[in-house]
Amino acid sequence: MNGTEYVRQDRSGPARVVPLLGWLRHYDRRTLRHDLIAGLTVAVMLVPQSMAYAALAGMPPVTGLYASVVPLLVYALLGSSGSLAVGPVAITALMTGTALAPLADGDPARYAALAGLLALLVGAIQVLMGVLRLGALVNFMSHSVLSGFTSAAAIVIAASQVKDLLGLDAGRAETFPQIAASLWRSATTVHPLTVLVSATSVAGLLLVRRYLPKLPGALLVVAGVTVASAALSLGTHGVRILTEVPGGLPAPAVPALGGSDVAALLPAAVAIALVAYMEGIAVAKSLAARSRQQISPNQELAAVGSANVAAGLFQAFPVAGGFSRSAVNYSAGARTPLASVVTALMVALTAVFLTPAFHHLPKAVLAAIVVVAVLGLVDRRSAVTAWRTRRSDGLTLALTFMVTLLFGVEPGLAAGVTFALAVFLWRSARPHLAELGRVPGTQTYRNVARYAGLITDPRVAIVRVDGPLYFANAQFLEDRLLSLAEQRPELTALVLDASAISDADADGAHAVAELHKRLASRGVALHLATVRGPVRDLLGRAGVWQTVHSVGQVHPDLTAAVAASGGGATQPVVDTPARPPSPQEVF
Repeated sequence: MNGTEYVRQDRSGPARVVPLLGWLRHYDRRTLRHDLIAGLTVAVMLVPQSMAYAALAGMPPVTGLYASVVPLLVYALLGSSGSLAVGPVAITALMTGTALAPLADGDPARYAALAGLLALLVGAIQVLMGVLRLGALVNFMSHSVLSGFTSAAAIVIAASQVKDLLGLDAGRAETFPQIAASLWRSATTVHPLTVLVSATSVAGLLLVRRYLPKLPGALLVVAGVTVASAALSLGTHGVRILTEVPGGLPAPAVPALGGSDVAALLPAAVAIALVAYMEGIAVAKSLAARSRQQISPNQELAAVGSANVAAGLFQAFPVAGGFSRSAVNYSAGARTPLASVVTALMVALTAVFLTPAFHHLPKAVLAAIVVVAVLGLVDRRSAVTAWRTRRSDGLTLALTFMVTLLFGVEPGLAAGVTFALAVFLWRSARPHLAELGRVPGTQTYRNVARYAGLITDPRVAIVRVDGPLYFANAQFLEDRLLSLAEQRPELTALVLDASAISDADADGAHAVAELHKRLASRGVALHLATVRGPVRDLLGRAGVWQTVHSVGQVHPDLTAAVAASGGGATQPVVDTPARPPSPQEVF
């Protein structure tokens, strides 16, 4: 486990509300040493990253430091993960900038107020979801949706940084086509010295990552290029630098904005709340599996939501649990959330005392940090796997990717989720039906489960329904089974294997009743086998169970059903294929 030993956490009493108390009951000096090392390591990584992501969000770089102090302390109190590192992340920063730019009208003060309001809304949504125990709602965002969204967002993020990498006089744009058009129009304004700074920064970041992965590459590059910028006065030669970076920490305040601003930001807040939670819970669960910790999804919603509320009150922007920083936190030995407390304190000291040191930092360095950080987010392997596994998953990923790339992050996310839900509903409305026992290409029938070696003949059909029996597919199933009876005039019995029907509703019960009645009018007996308890109870409440049971057509298993249908025999199959047949889809 990378040297990270398990630290037991109590979840009783006050620790159920403030999980940090559960860790403190078993805290010792050895654990403190590991948390100190991890906290300092993440702080060294977070300072330059947070400033870069603030610039990506369209905010002053110092607000990235603000987003890395109080929100981290709040999460440390309430979070259920001992390794998750909360703070600014690339995806939410991009979504923040996309949401705020059209509403701010170029006014920096209004932009900052909108960012705070957005963080408050995101936090309120997440906390409310946690209180209502709605963590399962995020399951509607499938892996294909998230993969397509993340890959497209990474490309948009990288493209948005090109203007700073090249020193172009290009305006801010949101979608990839708009960014490409803006870069094309301003191509003649390339600044060679800025390009040199960018190339040096990217090369430095990649070389440290490749050959010295344990060193804080972003901080080393920031320090080295800042010193060179000050020594060579790059700011006076056309290289854009940060210049004045305010010191200190802001006082808490509620953004003074109206209800119309809340309404305008609400769709983006919902999208950011879901994406931020999904990003954090994914890495938290992954690390918890290694360290034998337990993650509470609803507690995580409340914790991350509270952290976002704190970000909104302290003039920052939405935050989330980051993949790379959390991995570093875990690898560096973080045992409990006190590692995040150490990180927050170090960032606070930086904000109070060290901001003048960033005066000569070129903006191109921050852009380079963002680009290198998001390179790994383009998930080509998931795209190939999704397409090979199931075409609909591949289409979901491709649709999400293209809409996000061409029209923006919120439309892309909405399109992906909508399409994935539509595919799910289409599948559930047309469940897989398999006729068991029929050997392909012959007139021999065989019970695929081979209960007691029973063999069925053409007078008996055994059909298994793989899915719930409810309003969306009840008529479909009724029609298909009646169609089977019409196509096979020799049938005298139809055995419905209900072992895979996990649930049913009133429409499903009505379909079974109609099927029983209409098959009986054709001289075909409907036999029910292996009906699950909840489905049996529902059929009983609908009066269907009693009707079928009264004529002896309800059976505990397929063996009994086939024997009662009159189509059973025990002689061996003469023309059994060399390879055992699988259930054949016949509808």
